[in-house]
Formats: sequence, structure tokens, C-alpha cells
Amino acid sequence: MSTERSQGSRDPRPAPAPGALLLCRADPDSVAPVAQLLRERMLLVPAGPQWTALVPEGKPWSHGGELVDRVLTGWATALAVGVPWPVLALWWDADRGGYTLAAGFRRTVGYVWLADGTPAGEDEAMRTFAARLGLDPVLDAESLDHLTKPDPAADARARLLGLLAVLARAGVSLPAGLTPGEPADRLREVARVQPGVQRIEWTGWRGAVRTELDALERGRLGPWLPWAGTPRARALATAQLLAGLPLTAWGLHRRSPGWLVAGGLLIAHGTLGLLYDLAHPRD
Repeated sequence: MSTERSQGSRDPRPAPAPGALLLCRADPDSVAPVAQLLRERMLLVPAGPQWTALVPEGKPWSHGGELVDRVLTGWATALAVGVPWPVLALWWDADRGGYTLAAGFRRTVGYVWLADGTPAGEDEAMRTFAARLGLDPVLDAESLDHLTKPDPAADARARLLGLLAVLARAGVSLPAGLTPGEPADRLREVARVQPGVQRIEWTGWRGAVRTELDALERGRLGPWLPWAGTPRARALATAQLLAGLPLTAWGLHRRSPGWLVAGGLLIAHGTLGLLYDLAHPRD
């Protein structure tokens, strides 16, 4: 009897610990000054031509009751606002796995799979995802559509790997070992030994603003001010301020660090944009 019970029941596969990756469609030099404003310790590594990966060194979702997907959505939103490139957050925990795509002021889109790989998102979100990244409307769309169909052999980790396989055709090339589903500690260890790795740390607002202004003075438009010197600059800065104030208030009300960061970054972007516009008046 006991033998039958032991043979008929196997230890379940350990549930994955929460983890996350951020993928930015930009070169590391463009991503680094913006990532600093998240005020989180990050490891930045190249992830293919014109792609950069950010690996959190800390685990803010492990305290304060904040879910990993909410933290990552706030980070992706904050990074993407006011820059000309999209940000993709990949996240997973014991119950689910998924992604969030942020691009400028557009509404974020995302998709979720349950731990066993059961699709729990909307097909329209996947189509929007493909369109915003400029993926192939036939080949890539077919592959993405397959990820929205039931597949008993694919768990959430396999779904995220399938998503990365599609993104590989758009240039994404993550270093070996930097894989969705791995524990956050393992991702951090892998990122630390990569060629070209940069450690992103918060150095205060003065240092962050100085870094961005230095880039502008060198004639290289910084990621905060993609239209500096044009009529669109002041309008963008004003919009960022107007969006950042209520978002910060919402983050305070919900006690959500992710949305607090997003609101704070919008305010910082808008303030810097207006200051730069006033200091460099157009003819």
C-alpha cells in the first residue's frame, strides 16, 4: 500500500522564485542614464544589436507586499516615458509568468500565462505587442499566436522562452544563463561576469541631471530629451509634468513603489525638459 502511494506520487517540480528582466530597445549608453533614475541597483548588459538588458540586483517584490508584475510594470512605464524606444519587462513567480511592453505615453500592453502555461491574456494584446515592436506580420505573428493557444507540454517558462525566440528575429540575444524562470540571484551572478556589464546605482538627482546635461552638451541628444531644440520639446515636458503629478499621488495612495518611481521620473523628465528649453531658447 505504502509502496503504491510512493510510486503514484512524485515530488512536484519546485515553484520558481520571483524574478524579472528588463529589455530596452536601445544601446547601453542611451539606457544607462535613464535606468539610474529608477533609484534601484541594476546590472546593465548588452543583449544584441540595439538591445540592452537590465537585471535588478535587489528584489523589491519580496517585501512590502508588492507583486513582481506590478513592480516591473511601474519600472517599464517609467523607463519608456519620454524616450524614443520601447521597454519590455519579463517577469515570473510561483503562480504566473508574463510580459509588459511600455512605449512612450501609450497604454502598456501585456500577456500572462499561468504557471502550467495556460494562456490567461487577450489575443489582441499579443497583436498590439507585435505591431509596436515592428515584428513580421506573418511569420512572427503566427509564432506569437501559437503562444496564446493551449499546450500541455509548455509551462510559463517555456512560453517566455518562446517569446524570446520570436524576439531573436528582431535582434534580441540574451547572454547564456540570463533566462526567464531562473532565480533572481542566479540572474545577478550571470550578469556580473558578462563583457561590457555596467553597474547602475543611484547617485542623487544632481548627478543624474548632470549626466544627462553632459550628453546634451556633447551634441548627443539624451534619452530624456529626444526633441530638444524643437517646438515639440516644451509640449512634451509639460505633458510629462501633468502626467507625473497624479501618478505620484496614485502611487502614494496605493503605497506602490513601482508607480511612485514612474511618477517621479515623469516629473523629473518634465522639469529637466522645461529647464533646458528655457536655458536654450529657440531663435
